Amino acid sequence: MARDPGLEELMREELGDRPGLTEKSMFGGWAFMLNGNLLCCARQDGMLLRLGKGNDGWALVLPGVIQMLSGERIMHGWVRANADVYGDDAMRRRLIDAALAYVEPMPAK
Repeated sequence: MARDPGLEELMREELGDRPGLTEKSMFGGWAFMLNGNLLCCARQDGMLLRLGKGNDGWALVLPGVIQMLSGERIMHGWVRANADVYGDDAMRRRLIDAALAYVEPMPAK
């Protein structure tokens, strides 16, 4: 899977310069970590977001948002948003805010 530099930049702008934020290559894309916990990822096939088990139902009803799969395994609590979704500034912000709300309280690794 190839990286998507444009999506990476959009996500960087949304995440800002918050303490504990790091980036690295992961899952065939570019991952954003908060205090060592995986938060989200930019890939050519979409924006991956960690919303947490039971917190992703609202996102999954949106057109262009699907459950993340790892091979054939469903990754509960993770969603993938396509370009129509992450191209909408308000929707991208809402999804990233939801991921932050789930990951920020986690203990640092």
